[in-house]
Amino acid sequence: MVQMFNPPHPGETLREDVLPALNLTVTEAAAQLGVSRVTLSRVLNGMSAISPEMALRLEEWLGVENGGRADLWLSMQTNYDLWKARERVQQHPLSVRSVKQKSTAMTM
Repeated sequence: MVQMFNPPHPGETLREDVLPALNLTVTEAAAQLGVSRVTLSRVLNGMSAISPEMALRLEEWLGVENGGRADLWLSMQTNYDLWKARERVQQHPLSVRSVKQKSTAMTM
């Protein structure tokens, strides 16, 4: 599996690509999505994650044929979250014993 270096938050994709392509303001897009401007703004600025509900809203709003598939938005969010977690773990390694070590210790 190829790891992406610094994948964008999906909100950045919405902010930089989708909204300009649709010539919409944050307020207009929020109204069309049925969410508050604050809610959408938090997603666009990477302060909130794309939730499953928001992914479904995006799917309904954009249409599957226009790149709005909910699973793709959630996949983007997961990739971003995993990358951020890996960054944190590099700074503060996890204290975990592997199953292999535990199994070996149990058979002795």
